[in-house]
Amino acid sequence: MSGIKAHTIRIWEKRYKLIEPNRTDTNIRVYSLENLQKLLNVTLLYNAGVKISKIAKLNEQEFNDHVKKVALSSSSNQKALNLFKLAMIDFDQNLFTKTLENLLEEHSFETVFNSILVHLMNDLGVLWLTNSISPAHEHFLSSLIKQKIHSLSQSLNSQPIKDTSKTFVLFLPDDEIHELGLLYLNYELLAKGYKTIYLGPSVPMKSLESLQEIQKPLHFISYLTVEPSVDKINDYIDSFEKEFLSNTSNQLWLLGTQVQYIQKAYPKVSLFHSIPNLTKEV
Repeated sequence: MSGIKAHTIRIWEKRYKLIEPNRTDTNIRVYSLENLQKLLNVTLLYNAGVKISKIAKLNEQEFNDHVKKVALSSSSNQKALNLFKLAMIDFDQNLFTKTLENLLEEHSFETVFNSILVHLMNDLGVLWLTNSISPAHEHFLSSLIKQKIHSLSQSLNSQPIKDTSKTFVLFLPDDEIHELGLLYLNYELLAKGYKTIYLGPSVPMKSLESLQEIQKPLHFISYLTVEPSVDKINDYIDSFEKEFLSNTSNQLWLLGTQVQYIQKAYPKVSLFHSIPNLTKEV
């Protein structure tokens, strides 16, 4: 959670008494939420260049003052990441909301999402894979981020469309459920004044056929995190091109881990390595 190796934490404990966890009858360390909060703040100062020996000598007031000073500096993104992690561990919706609102007082949602929330979700992916958190923790945090994006997108839906030259259709393939990136892209496109049709996760290709009646050029956008699988993705793109791109002005824009396995170039299929790369193209 803190990014500090267990060996280093034990050294800090023994040499500097920075953290004093409880222990079981068999002498296994048990860390409380307060321990984690202290360690995250120690890490914040340490990463800002404060020597661990100096941190250890600070009294509680001096320690808190240093943390506030660093949090208000240009490196405050790490402080926000730490607070989001604490909110997740304790299932604290109020802490998440307060942290996000404080960020949005100083930055646009685009900046907060790309500079902080993307890194947060990447960290959570690693923590989940290493069994450091449960799926419930990941779902809790991602659902709160989704709620915020839904709320912002809803407010944009009432605004007039500024660019009617094309319509964006956002969807995920069948059995693909990781929609956070797609939701954010929908928000970005709405903010730029485009019309979007948001279909969401796990959309069978056949379900897209009803969109063929729309006369305007369609820009299909999909975020391929785990589906289609490596052995099926090229067949999927072949089929999509035949059904929805050939003899049309339509295009397909793709992001996500799976795009690296697309083996050939398609004239109307564009691949993007990140959300900012795609939004620049828009």
